[in-house]
Order: sequence, then structure tokens, then C-alpha cells
Amino acid sequence: MTDKTKHYAGFAAMVGRPNVGKSTLTNGLIGEKIAIMSDRPQTTRNKIMCIMNTENAQIMFLDTPGIHKPHHKLGEYMNKTATGTLNEVDVVLFVIDVNEKRGPGDEYILELLRKIKTPVILVANKIDKLQDKTKLLKILDDYSKQYKFAAMVPVSALNDKEFPDLVKEITKYLPEGPAYFPEDMITDQPERVIAAELIREKVLRSTHDEIPHSIAVEVEEFKERDEENIYIRATIFVERESQKGIVIGAKGALLKKIGQQARKDIENLLYCKVYLDLWVKVKADWRNQDKALKQFGYHD
Repeated sequence: MTDKTKHYAGFAAMVGRPNVGKSTLTNGLIGEKIAIMSDRPQTTRNKIMCIMNTENAQIMFLDTPGIHKPHHKLGEYMNKTATGTLNEVDVVLFVIDVNEKRGPGDEYILELLRKIKTPVILVANKIDKLQDKTKLLKILDDYSKQYKFAAMVPVSALNDKEFPDLVKEITKYLPEGPAYFPEDMITDQPERVIAAELIREKVLRSTHDEIPHSIAVEVEEFKERDEENIYIRATIFVERESQKGIVIGAKGALLKKIGQQARKDIENLLYCKVYLDLWVKVKADWRNQDKALKQFGYHD
């Protein structure tokens, strides 16, 4: 049990298969949109730290890429990023989708968890979509037989507010100590990085199946014109010329839509007006090029 007269501070890593709701949960916990969300698997590519302050604790959440079988160097980097956090944190949150059967991806993660000494909380997500609520107990019982979890907490990342039960369990495993970061700080990521991610989210939501994993976004200019206006010039990179045409759309319509949606989210985050200048370029097979991966921020 934690003592409310004391203060705790520590790190919690979120791991799980792609598309189980880790980013939605992260945003819900801190009350801001930092981690991008999409129904596309492997949306998160980098480890993003988001900071939550409670009455007696500061929790640094590390939203990691979904662990999956890699098919290129980018995939290898994403897996390394996710698994590398397990021994670096105070507690691990293993997020599952209760509407999906336990599969090879979950088995692989459980195998990784058996090799660490960090306490692990099972977060059973998307309970709002579970038609037969009696199945939840069976799911939790099944997982409890696979691994000795420190706690098991059902949630709906989409609908729940503040997540008191989950936060209480996490705080139990944090060391006593002062806050690491100022109370008004919500992420360690630079504003230009978050802007690039928000642009990529809009591309993911607006394009066809063959596009999403071929997308990278680089913010090339981020300039304050005055206290109330920011100019951002960003380039959306794709791997093939045909993909460039899809992202731009007929007479530039899709690119305009992407820009409008991204600008709105960036303005909400920065609390100022944003002029967003978007371009689309081709960089063939960038996901397998070390130089390109480093250029787009995917490096150790």
C-alpha cells in the first residue's frame, strides 16, 4: 500500500500486441493527445514518454510500439524499442484486447515477461466491446495461469476517465521520491516531433491499406512568427511514386484534408494558430535504409 502523505515517482512501460489500445490508454491517463491513435497495426514507432501527476505521485508512461514479427529494419527497430524498456522501468503494463483470443503475439510477450523481474500488471482493455461480460472472468483466469501478475485491471481506454484502480495499482510499485519533471510538463518529446506524429496519424486514417507502413513524416521547419502564430513545414515521405499520388489525392484534395485535420490537433496542443505547409516526396525503400531511419528519428 502507498502512503498518501508521501510522494512517489517512477516509470511504467506499456507493452502489448499492435492495436490493443496502448496509445488510447496513454492519452486517456494523461488527459492530452500525445500518442497518435489509429486502427492500423503498428501505429506507434517510437518510445514516447507521457507524464501524469496525481495527488501523491508522478508516473512516466512509456508508450511503446506493438511487439510483432518484423519484416524490415524499421520493424526490427520497433521491436527493440519495445522490449528494451522492460528492464528499465518500475512496472510493466501488459495491455491486451479482451475481444481477441490469446495468440502467438501474446505468447511471445509472455515469454519476454518471464525473463524479467519487473512487476507486471495485466490491463484487460476494450471491455466496453465485450458482448458477453461473463467472459471477462474466464479471460483473466486464463492469463493468471500463464503468468503471476502483480495485478489484473479491466479498463475501457476509450470510455473510462482517470482510471483510479489502474493508477492505484501502478503507484504501489513506484519508489518514494520527488517528481522528476515540472507539473505542467506532459511529454519529453519536442513539439516538432509531436507535430510530425499528428500529421502521420491523419495520413494513416485517410489512406488505403498499401500506404500506412510506408509513411514517414519529417518536420523541416518549425518557426514562431509571433506569440500567437507558428509556421510548420513538413514533408510526408512515401516509398513509391504511386503512393505519392494517393496521399495527394485528386487535385490535392486528400492532402488538403490531411493538413486541415492535423493543423487542428496541433493548434489544440500548442494553444496557438498554426500555418501548416505540407509536401509529399518519394524515398524508395526507406524502411530498410539505416540512413533514412536515422533521418526520421528511428534510431537508438
